Amino acid sequence: MALQLPQGVELLAPVRPANEALFSYPALAFIASLHRAFDARRQQLLAARQQRQMLLDAGELPDFPADSRAIRDADWQIAPLPPALHDRRVEITGPVERKAMINALNSGASCFMADFEDATSPGWGNIVAGHQNVCDAWAGTLSHPGPDGQPYRLNERTALMMLRPRGWHLQEKHLRVDGRAVSAALFDFGLSFFHNARLLHARGQPVCYYLPKLENHHEAALWNDVFVLAQQALDLPVGTIRATVLIEHILAAFEMDEILYALREHCAGLNAGRWDYLFSCIRTFGHSRDFCLADRERITMTVPFMRSYALQLVKTCHRRGAPAIGGLSALTPIKHDPAANDQAMAAIYQEKQREARDGYDGSWVAHPALVPLALDAFRSVLGDAANQLARQRDDVHISAADLLNFQPEGPITEAGLRNNISVGIQYLGAWMSGRGCVPIHNQLEEAATAEIARAQLWQWIRSAKGYLDDGRKVSLGLLRDLAADEINRLHAEYGSRWSRHFDDAALLFDLLVSSEDFIPYLTVPGDEYLD
Repeated sequence: MALQLPQGVELLAPVRPANEALFSYPALAFIASLHRAFDARRQQLLAARQQRQMLLDAGELPDFPADSRAIRDADWQIAPLPPALHDRRVEITGPVERKAMINALNSGASCFMADFEDATSPGWGNIVAGHQNVCDAWAGTLSHPGPDGQPYRLNERTALMMLRPRGWHLQEKHLRVDGRAVSAALFDFGLSFFHNARLLHARGQPVCYYLPKLENHHEAALWNDVFVLAQQALDLPVGTIRATVLIEHILAAFEMDEILYALREHCAGLNAGRWDYLFSCIRTFGHSRDFCLADRERITMTVPFMRSYALQLVKTCHRRGAPAIGGLSALTPIKHDPAANDQAMAAIYQEKQREARDGYDGSWVAHPALVPLALDAFRSVLGDAANQLARQRDDVHISAADLLNFQPEGPITEAGLRNNISVGIQYLGAWMSGRGCVPIHNQLEEAATAEIARAQLWQWIRSAKGYLDDGRKVSLGLLRDLAADEINRLHAEYGSRWSRHFDDAALLFDLLVSSEDFIPYLTVPGDEYLD
């Protein structure tokens, strides 16, 4: 039966009968209402991003905004947290794929972030299946066939599920309203909220979201207005929605108070989105020939600019009564090498302990096997306390210069170049074939980590400081020679698993590192390769 579409709405992709309920007339009308109310403002904010970047390229440096000083100086807090958000000591993230979601929800973590943004390849089939899976998970009916014929099912008690929609910069090309593609953020939010909000509210649960890629408090205010309209449309009270903002752009780090304030009725805290944050630093300042950062593995959370950002986030959150959630550990268990596995697990434990000692209320992992480890690390500091919101960090004093202290600048090694090339091509190939979260070199790579890999290569070519530790200048010619070598090696390693997707990935990767102007997000040109 053909779907009934509201006036002005075009659906440009097929929908299987099993998923038709997702695209009911009322659901599409709801998304269309969000588009008509907010898309023009979204476009204006995206244009403002470009204008701001032009000023930064011309040498302007960011600072804490003078025109919002009154918000930073005033004494206020976000709305009180609902009970479901008091304990967030371990959160697990992952794609919106059925088996992965069941494993995450059953992992013993406090919360699970179902990720449409960085861990899901956004082909139409994945997006539709993901939204069906989200509905089934919130309904408690999510299951998956097991290899022995016994289905995987949700436990009686599961992690609190949160949803990360795609960012403001992306479009859902398969749905048009009044001739324009709908914002992917509004699509993901609208579909999930419309179908699930009343059910969750009736259970006394908040409808929880993670908000990605925000660059300033104006973009947070847009989300807040979306929430207000959505709650009104479904006759739900203000505060039904609770959103955690990922501080994963360096410009947002200068406006953390303002972001919390803009969302104060709907806010559930801030998260230190470390990988996207590092990528944003390269993207924002990479046009400067004086900018340079060392190999990716050298830029840990203990280097000056990352350490300053992490401490500022805790101080800001706790002053405002908001949870501070630490960043993702992307390492995975190393089954074939016990000694290497022990070393990796010890590093993760130390990282989580450091976050807890700094005052964080919780942290992220990407693999179910790491949940007990992370929880034990937090218990070693917090005891049985669910959080440490009462702990103020009045001893922390972070300046703009601290946030911009980009060290270390070296070393840059051939091994680092090869690793970035290998990760970039392998990830893009997997992403084009429909997988958005991929284990590579014992680390779960997703869009944010792949962005760092290609951004570093682009920037090292252009940096006056982009020299290898053996004295060679990083150049496009050198990268192409190494890429050809890596492609041959990968081709031999993959054998019959090598597909046209990896050939396409190599071409796109070359474009990303050779383009005269930096391409802001690989997912934008990459979307042309997806159905």
